[in-house]
Order: sequence, then structure tokens, then C-alpha cells
Amino acid sequence: MLSTTARTTLNRSKERGRTDRSELYAVLDAGLVCHLGVVVGGAPRVIPTGYGRIGDTLYLHGSTGATSLRAGGEVCVTVTHLDGIVLARSVFHHSVNYRSAMIYGTARTVEDDEERLAALRAITEQLAPGQWDATRPPDRKELAATAVVALSLAEASVKVRQGPPVDDEEDYALPVWAGVLPLRASWGRPEPDPALPPGVPVPAHISDRPAPGRTG
Repeated sequence: MLSTTARTTLNRSKERGRTDRSELYAVLDAGLVCHLGVVVGGAPRVIPTGYGRIGDTLYLHGSTGATSLRAGGEVCVTVTHLDGIVLARSVFHHSVNYRSAMIYGTARTVEDDEERLAALRAITEQLAPGQWDATRPPDRKELAATAVVALSLAEASVKVRQGPPVDDEEDYALPVWAGVLPLRASWGRPEPDPALPPGVPVPAHISDRPAPGRTG
């Protein structure tokens, strides 16, 4: 079960909340980018970045010079999938279909070399499954320039909206089209680096990728 702290308990649209931890994993595992919220110098800052998950830990990385990763204190990480625009009969009841996760906690700087490599592998595989084994691993200089932080998934919430619009009863008689405009993501054709030597094929883990936003 997901946590029920004051920060993760929904105050509005409680019926959209999810309580099973597997649904948190599903939202995270289907994503490509998260938003990291931190306070730097007394001001809020939100940074879009890649991430990876291992069990109940979320990993993020960046430059060792990034103040967002050195700020310390409490952070908030969100992942959102937009699945469609919900068009209602009234402007007030327009909405979106979505899946979202929000995680609170104190980010931990990863110092152990083995955990750092495992985290970087998870982040790489989140963006491009199969890519870690197909490329050169980071060397010592690159590792020294890379900051890795870990965030426990202990305090998290998941919220999902699906289905058609919900209008006021008297508005259902209006001659106004209502429904859902689905949003689906797809990959384009791989574009080779101009510096790539002739004859290097696109690997299967790139050419056969499933559409983003969904697992499997």
C-alpha cells in the first residue's frame, strides 16, 4: 500500500487516488522525464530531468556543479502522463485524462561506486532499454563529474483520471459535442549521427521500441 501521510492524502477528487504500490511503479516505469522540485537559496526551483527506479528507490543524476542536486533538504518529484483532453459541454467541466505520481522525501547523495553505477544504468535503461550494454560505460573522470542522488519511494501518491466528461445533469441536453481527444505518443524513425561510419546498423533495442508512456 502507498503511504497515507498528510502530504500524500488527497483532499480533492479522492476517487482518483490509487493506493496500490504497483500502480506507483507502473506510472514511474512508463515515464521518461520527471520534474524535481527543490528550494535553492530560499526560492523554489523545478527541474525536468531523467530518472530511473530500482525497487523502492528513485535515482536522478546531473552535473556535480548543479545546485539543484546539492541543495539538500526536502524535495518533491513528479511524473505525469497526459492521456487525453476531456471536452465537456461546459467550459467548467473540461478536464484531462492523466496518470501522475508525486514523491516526497530527502534526497540522499549516492557515494558508493557500485550503487552509483547501478543507478546510472537504471537511468540509462529508463530512457533507452538495452542501451547500457550497447555502449561504453562511464570512466573515472566522467563518474567524478556526475552527481547521483537517491530518493526513497516511501512517501508517494498516485492520481489517475480516466473516462468521459462529467457534466451537470441539465447540460446533457445541450447540442454540444462532448468526449475525449486521446493523446498517443510514438517514436519517429531513428536519425543516425552524421559522424557514424557506414554500415553500422540501428540496433534492435532502438528500432523495435514500444511507444513511450506505456509499459511493455
